Amino acid sequence: MTHVNKTFAELGVRDEIVRALSENGIEHPFAIQELTLPLALAGDDLIGQARTGMGKTFAFGVPLLHRISTDQARPLNGTPRALIVVPTRELCIQVYGDLAGAAKYLRVETEAGKDRKFSVTSIYGGRPYESQIEALRNGVDVVVGTPGRLLDLAQQGHLQLGGLSVLVLDEADEMLDLGFLPDIERILRLTPDDRQSMLFSATMPDPIITLARTFMNQPTHIRAEAPHSAATHDTTEQFAYRAHALDKSELVSRILQAEGRGATMIFTRTKRTAQKVSDELGERGFKVDAVHGDLGQGAREKALKSFRSGTVDVLVATDVAARGIDIDDVTHVINYQCPEDEQAYVHRIGRTGRAGKTGVAITLVDWDELPRWETIDKALNLGCPAPAETYSSSPHIYEELGIPSDATGRIGEARKPAPKRSADEKRISSADSEDRPAKTRNRSRRRTRGGQAATGHPQGTPAPAANDGDTAPATDADAADETSANGRRRRRRRPRKTETATAG
Repeated sequence: MTHVNKTFAELGVRDEIVRALSENGIEHPFAIQELTLPLALAGDDLIGQARTGMGKTFAFGVPLLHRISTDQARPLNGTPRALIVVPTRELCIQVYGDLAGAAKYLRVETEAGKDRKFSVTSIYGGRPYESQIEALRNGVDVVVGTPGRLLDLAQQGHLQLGGLSVLVLDEADEMLDLGFLPDIERILRLTPDDRQSMLFSATMPDPIITLARTFMNQPTHIRAEAPHSAATHDTTEQFAYRAHALDKSELVSRILQAEGRGATMIFTRTKRTAQKVSDELGERGFKVDAVHGDLGQGAREKALKSFRSGTVDVLVATDVAARGIDIDDVTHVINYQCPEDEQAYVHRIGRTGRAGKTGVAITLVDWDELPRWETIDKALNLGCPAPAETYSSSPHIYEELGIPSDATGRIGEARKPAPKRSADEKRISSADSEDRPAKTRNRSRRRTRGGQAATGHPQGTPAPAANDGDTAPATDADAADETSANGRRRRRRRPRKTETATAG
């Protein structure tokens, strides 16, 4: 088939959408976009499959915006007409940004004869409900959200799904991996049967096909490459090294000094390891930040914003960030820990080599991770089942990755984090100023009874003398209630039974 690289305008997309895309330098569609646009614009159900970084967001986003904004049978009235369900908050933010940018010139005519701006909103966890509920009350046309928060708002009656014309499941395989299938099924039951359904993913395991058959109507499966094509980008150069866990930080420090190294993502399997690697690299002088599940949503968004703006050029993340970070300038991806399976590997290294650019993917395999790596290598036909044993001083890694021979494990002063208050440090009230003298406890107390001094002993009986070492030490039975010379309080002496009987 002869490939003709048409423009979005030639494919019949609205002028307002074409104008917004062209302002971002997007005029010619990628393969997955060109193949899906005719079917999606016609309202057919479809399954789109393409490698990560090949433009799946606009493959469903552009026809979605065109269809619901030109549908005369179901005019826009503030009730959501399209719903895009995504697995992670980071992907939700990215898809929302892409669609809002593409729809910025679209206008909607209201029943009162006026027009308003086309509305796209994002709904995801980790943020207050109030602002999202307010956005839904004001009226929205397209909703992008994560399953949990979408279901919450739908069950509370704030999100109305009965008027949907288009439903999209993006990165459906990831939603299955994260256990969102029950939530997805509940959401599907709230949508009308006559909607258009689209499902997009980089990988298409059997459970995805089964899910598609349950809620789609004779979908067309579109794959944007030949069946024998590799799952990874040809423009991404891949390396694998067998590395010891205790030497990985030193090894990564040298990799980060490779020639031509730009924005870099480092992936770990666990949240604790992600934070540990971030802290260690920061101590070595690198501009680094972390994204993982133990961080609050605000901290995660701040780290991603710093990475996109270039304030930090190294981002350490768990697989939560393997999807949803669409940055074309990532030059290196480092798998600090071996991925769980071949699908995780594909999505991790798919953060580099995007949009036709070149990239470098490096995987550090520990000895106990060799069986997992062999499975990944066999599934993807990488041809490297036994990576070379490599240390931070191994000459071959300097040559293969372009690392200067004089590179060390540190590039400058440590980036000092904000000082943390120790657990036993006393919290000082804001009312206490620096000029306020510190409180002291040098007061002496004197016991009185009826205004007279009281020692706790019968009248005429002196208090026992301090222990000078020649007498037996005082016990609880004969201790006094007064404060002794060494500052400790003594308990009041109780008369013995024999003394009481004699007195009687």
